[in-house]
Amino acid sequence: MLVKALRNGLGMLIVFANWLTLPKKIGRPAEAQQKVDEQARRLQLYQFRACPFCVKVRRHLHRLNVPVAAVEASAGTAAREVLVAQGGKKQVPCLRIEQEDGGVQWLYESSAIIAYLDEQFAVPAQQAGD
Repeated sequence: MLVKALRNGLGMLIVFANWLTLPKKIGRPAEAQQKVDEQARRLQLYQFRACPFCVKVRRHLHRLNVPVAAVEASAGTAAREVLVAQGGKKQVPCLRIEQEDGGVQWLYESSAIIAYLDEQFAVPAQQAGD
């Protein structure tokens, strides 16, 4: 019981620190941002609010200015059941990616998710300085 309370308290501290130190969003021309927004509609981030790895991914999404729906997958939620049934694990963060052909990819591990996001949404260095 004490360990759970400590973990929850630490999680809330992480969420608060994240709120205080959110990175600046990258800017894009309106047309380019609209394309990003459309692509982001195919993504869902299954997460726990206070999970440090989930915070890491959410910070990266914020910095990249990619509006992805966050789905709370806590124990006892329908989202948790979907995550396990369709994704295969109850591990978070997990990025659900709807493919253009109608298939679905479930991407686990914060570093792999961030690499995917950078590949899809990062602004090339020569444009970032414009």
